[in-house]
Amino acid sequence: MLSVAIRACPSRDRGLALSAAVRACSGWNDSGFAVHRFFCTATRQKNAGQSHDDEQSKIQNADKAEPSPAEKILVEEENKLEEQWQDLTDKYKRALADAENIRQRSQKLVEEAKLYDIQGFCKDLLEVADILEKATESVPKEDISGLNPHLKSLYEGLIMTEGQLQKVLCKHGLIKLNPLGARFDPYEHEALFHTPVEGKEPGSVALVTKIGYKLHGRTLQTALVGVVKGTE
Repeated sequence: MLSVAIRACPSRDRGLALSAAVRACSGWNDSGFAVHRFFCTATRQKNAGQSHDDEQSKIQNADKAEPSPAEKILVEEENKLEEQWQDLTDKYKRALADAENIRQRSQKLVEEAKLYDIQGFCKDLLEVADILEKATESVPKEDISGLNPHLKSLYEGLIMTEGQLQKVLCKHGLIKLNPLGARFDPYEHEALFHTPVEGKEPGSVALVTKIGYKLHGRTLQTALVGVVKGTE
Protein backbone atom coordinates (compact mmCIF):
# COMPACT_ATOMS: atom_id res chain seq x y z
CA MET A 1 0.00 0.00 0.00
CA LEU A 2 2.89 2.30 0.75
CA SER A 3 4.44 1.68 -2.66
CA VAL A 4 1.08 2.44 -4.34
CA ALA A 5 0.88 5.74 -2.49
CA ILE A 6 4.40 6.68 -3.57
CA ARG A 7 3.64 5.85 -7.24
CA ALA A 8 0.49 7.98 -7.01
CA CYS A 9 2.65 11.04 -6.31
CA PRO A 10 3.84 13.19 -9.19
CA SER A 11 7.28 12.23 -10.48
CA ARG A 12 8.87 15.43 -9.19
CA ASP A 13 7.55 14.73 -5.62
CA ARG A 14 8.33 11.03 -5.34
CA GLY A 15 11.72 11.67 -3.66
CA LEU A 16 10.07 13.70 -0.91
CA ALA A 17 7.36 11.04 -0.48
CA LEU A 18 9.93 8.28 -0.20
CA SER A 19 11.88 10.19 2.48
CA ALA A 20 8.72 10.80 4.45
CA ALA A 21 7.80 7.11 4.25
CA VAL A 22 11.21 6.08 5.53
CA ARG A 23 10.96 8.45 8.50
CA ALA A 24 7.46 7.21 9.25
CA CYS A 25 8.47 3.55 9.20
CA SER A 26 11.57 4.10 11.35
CA GLY A 27 10.13 6.11 14.23
CA TRP A 28 6.38 6.67 14.11
CA ASN A 29 4.69 3.39 13.28
CA ASP A 30 3.50 2.73 16.91
CA SER A 31 0.93 5.44 16.99
CA GLY A 32 -0.05 5.22 13.30
CA PHE A 33 -0.21 8.98 13.22
CA ALA A 34 2.92 9.39 11.10
CA VAL A 35 1.67 6.96 8.44
CA HIS A 36 -1.65 8.74 8.27
CA ARG A 37 0.13 12.09 7.92
CA PHE A 38 2.29 10.69 5.14
CA PHE A 39 -0.76 9.54 3.18
CA CYS A 40 -2.44 12.91 3.62
CA THR A 41 0.66 14.71 2.37
CA ALA A 42 0.93 12.42 -0.66
CA THR A 43 -2.73 12.93 -1.45
CA ARG A 44 -2.39 16.74 -1.26
CA GLN A 45 0.68 16.68 -3.50
CA LYS A 46 -1.15 14.51 -6.01
CA ASN A 47 -4.13 16.88 -6.03
CA ALA A 48 -1.83 19.90 -6.39
CA GLY A 49 -0.10 18.29 -9.39
CA GLN A 50 -3.41 17.52 -11.03
CA SER A 51 -4.60 21.10 -10.43
CA HIS A 52 -1.43 22.47 -12.03
CA ASP A 53 -1.88 20.21 -15.07
CA ASP A 54 -5.53 21.25 -15.37
CA GLU A 55 -4.56 24.94 -15.32
CA GLN A 56 -1.96 24.39 -18.04
CA SER A 57 -4.54 22.53 -20.16
CA LYS A 58 -7.06 25.37 -19.73
CA ILE A 59 -4.46 27.96 -20.79
CA GLN A 60 -3.58 25.95 -23.91
CA ASN A 61 -7.25 25.45 -24.78
CA ALA A 62 -7.89 29.17 -24.32
CA ASP A 63 -5.04 29.95 -26.72
CA LYS A 64 -6.51 27.56 -29.30
CA ALA A 65 -10.05 28.91 -28.93
CA GLU A 66 -11.66 30.72 -31.87
CA PRO A 67 -11.51 34.54 -31.88
CA SER A 68 -14.51 36.43 -30.66
CA PRO A 69 -16.94 38.22 -33.06
CA ALA A 70 -15.37 41.56 -32.17
CA GLU A 71 -11.92 40.25 -33.07
CA LYS A 72 -13.24 38.91 -36.37
CA ILE A 73 -14.70 42.33 -37.21
CA LEU A 74 -11.38 44.00 -36.40
CA VAL A 75 -9.50 41.55 -38.63
CA GLU A 76 -11.91 42.16 -41.52
CA GLU A 77 -11.58 45.93 -41.12
CA GLU A 78 -7.80 45.61 -41.08
CA ASN A 79 -7.87 43.59 -44.32
CA LYS A 80 -10.15 46.15 -45.98
CA LEU A 81 -7.88 49.03 -44.94
CA GLU A 82 -4.85 47.14 -46.24
CA GLU A 83 -6.53 46.63 -49.63
CA GLN A 84 -7.54 50.30 -49.79
CA TRP A 85 -4.01 51.36 -48.94
CA GLN A 86 -2.57 49.17 -51.70
CA ASP A 87 -5.10 50.53 -54.19
CA LEU A 88 -4.39 54.16 -53.29
CA THR A 89 -0.65 53.58 -53.45
CA ASP A 90 -0.98 52.08 -56.94
CA LYS A 91 -3.15 54.98 -58.13
CA TYR A 92 -0.70 57.48 -56.67
CA LYS A 93 2.24 55.90 -58.51
CA ARG A 94 0.27 55.84 -61.77
CA ALA A 95 -0.66 59.49 -61.33
CA LEU A 96 2.98 60.41 -60.77
CA ALA A 97 4.02 58.53 -63.93
CA ASP A 98 1.28 60.21 -65.99
CA ALA A 99 2.25 63.64 -64.67
CA GLU A 100 5.89 63.03 -65.57
CA ASN A 101 4.95 61.93 -69.10
CA ILE A 102 2.77 65.01 -69.56
CA ARG A 103 5.59 67.23 -68.28
CA GLN A 104 8.09 65.71 -70.73
CA ARG A 105 5.69 66.00 -73.68
CA SER A 106 4.86 69.59 -72.77
CA GLN A 107 8.54 70.46 -72.50
CA LYS A 108 9.19 68.88 -75.91
CA LEU A 109 6.32 70.82 -77.47
CA VAL A 110 7.61 74.06 -75.98
CA GLU A 111 11.10 73.41 -77.30
CA GLU A 112 9.77 72.57 -80.77
CA ALA A 113 7.60 75.68 -80.71
CA LYS A 114 10.67 77.78 -79.98
CA LEU A 115 12.54 76.19 -82.87
CA TYR A 116 9.81 76.16 -85.48
CA ASP A 117 7.66 79.15 -84.57
CA ILE A 118 9.23 81.13 -87.44
CA GLN A 119 8.64 78.34 -89.96
CA GLY A 120 5.86 80.18 -91.82
CA PHE A 121 7.85 83.41 -91.93
CA CYS A 122 10.94 81.57 -93.20
CA LYS A 123 8.97 79.99 -96.04
CA ASP A 124 7.94 83.46 -97.21
CA LEU A 125 11.54 84.66 -97.06
CA LEU A 126 12.69 81.65 -99.06
CA GLU A 127 10.64 82.86 -101.99
CA VAL A 128 12.56 86.16 -101.86
CA ALA A 129 15.88 84.30 -101.63
CA ASP A 130 14.99 82.20 -104.68
CA ILE A 131 14.08 85.27 -106.71
CA LEU A 132 17.34 87.02 -105.80
CA GLU A 133 19.30 83.91 -106.75
CA LYS A 134 17.56 83.67 -110.11
CA ALA A 135 18.14 87.37 -110.73
CA THR A 136 21.88 87.14 -110.15
CA GLU A 137 22.18 83.98 -112.25
CA SER A 138 20.37 85.55 -115.18
CA VAL A 139 22.89 88.37 -115.62
CA PRO A 140 25.53 87.49 -118.28
CA LYS A 141 29.03 87.61 -116.88
CA GLU A 142 30.40 89.35 -119.96
CA ASP A 143 28.00 92.26 -119.52
CA ILE A 144 29.32 93.01 -116.04
CA SER A 145 32.14 95.33 -116.91
CA GLY A 146 33.19 98.91 -116.70
CA LEU A 147 31.41 99.64 -119.96
CA ASN A 148 28.06 99.29 -118.20
CA PRO A 149 28.58 100.70 -114.68
CA HIS A 150 24.86 100.84 -113.86
CA LEU A 151 24.37 97.12 -114.54
CA LYS A 152 27.51 96.34 -112.62
CA SER A 153 26.35 98.34 -109.59
CA LEU A 154 22.92 96.69 -109.72
CA TYR A 155 24.46 93.23 -109.93
CA GLU A 156 26.78 93.89 -107.02
CA GLY A 157 23.87 95.21 -104.96
CA LEU A 158 21.87 92.06 -105.66
CA ILE A 159 24.81 89.89 -104.66
CA MET A 160 25.23 91.80 -101.37
CA THR A 161 21.50 91.59 -100.63
CA GLU A 162 21.43 87.85 -101.29
CA GLY A 163 24.48 87.30 -99.09
CA GLN A 164 22.99 89.29 -96.23
CA LEU A 165 19.69 87.41 -96.52
CA GLN A 166 21.50 84.07 -96.38
CA LYS A 167 23.30 85.19 -93.21
CA VAL A 168 19.98 86.05 -91.56
CA LEU A 169 18.46 82.72 -92.60
CA CYS A 170 21.48 80.80 -91.33
CA LYS A 171 21.32 82.70 -88.02
CA HIS A 172 17.81 81.36 -87.42
CA GLY A 173 18.69 77.74 -88.29
CA LEU A 174 18.04 77.62 -92.05
CA ILE A 175 20.59 75.66 -94.08
CA LYS A 176 20.87 75.46 -97.85
CA LEU A 177 20.45 72.14 -99.64
CA ASN A 178 22.42 71.92 -102.89
CA PRO A 179 22.50 68.16 -103.53
CA LEU A 180 24.36 68.23 -106.87
CA GLY A 181 26.15 64.88 -107.26
CA ALA A 182 24.63 63.49 -104.02
CA ARG A 183 22.41 60.43 -103.71
CA PHE A 184 18.74 61.15 -104.31
CA ASP A 185 16.81 61.43 -101.03
CA PRO A 186 13.00 61.54 -101.34
CA TYR A 187 12.77 63.31 -97.95
CA GLU A 188 14.94 66.21 -99.11
CA HIS A 189 14.69 66.18 -102.90
CA GLU A 190 11.90 66.30 -105.46
CA ALA A 191 12.69 64.62 -108.77
CA LEU A 192 11.50 66.59 -111.81
CA PHE A 193 12.86 64.16 -114.38
CA HIS A 194 15.12 61.12 -114.87
CA THR A 195 17.73 61.05 -117.59
CA PRO A 196 20.75 58.89 -118.40
CA VAL A 197 24.03 60.75 -117.92
CA GLU A 198 27.32 59.25 -118.96
CA GLY A 199 29.86 59.01 -116.15
CA LYS A 200 27.26 59.59 -113.43
CA GLU A 201 26.07 57.00 -110.94
CA PRO A 202 22.44 55.98 -111.41
CA GLY A 203 20.24 57.43 -108.66
CA SER A 204 22.44 60.47 -108.09
CA VAL A 205 21.43 64.09 -108.64
CA ALA A 206 22.59 65.37 -112.05
CA LEU A 207 20.95 68.82 -112.02
CA VAL A 208 19.54 71.20 -109.38
CA THR A 209 16.90 73.62 -110.65
CA LYS A 210 15.92 74.99 -107.23
CA ILE A 211 17.84 75.05 -103.97
CA GLY A 212 16.27 73.37 -100.93
CA TYR A 213 16.36 74.43 -97.27
CA LYS A 214 16.26 72.73 -93.86
CA LEU A 215 15.17 74.36 -90.59
CA HIS A 216 16.87 72.79 -87.55
CA GLY A 217 17.16 69.47 -89.34
CA ARG A 218 13.59 69.51 -90.69
CA THR A 219 13.13 69.84 -94.43
CA LEU A 220 11.40 73.16 -95.04
CA GLN A 221 11.75 73.28 -98.82
CA THR A 222 12.69 70.32 -100.99
CA ALA A 223 15.28 70.81 -103.69
CA LEU A 224 14.02 70.39 -107.25
CA VAL A 225 16.43 68.08 -109.04
CA GLY A 226 17.02 65.91 -112.07
CA VAL A 227 18.07 62.32 -111.30
CA VAL A 228 20.46 60.11 -113.25
CA LYS A 229 18.68 57.18 -114.84
CA GLY A 230 20.41 53.83 -115.15
CA THR A 231 21.11 52.52 -118.67
CA GLU A 232 19.79 49.09 -119.57
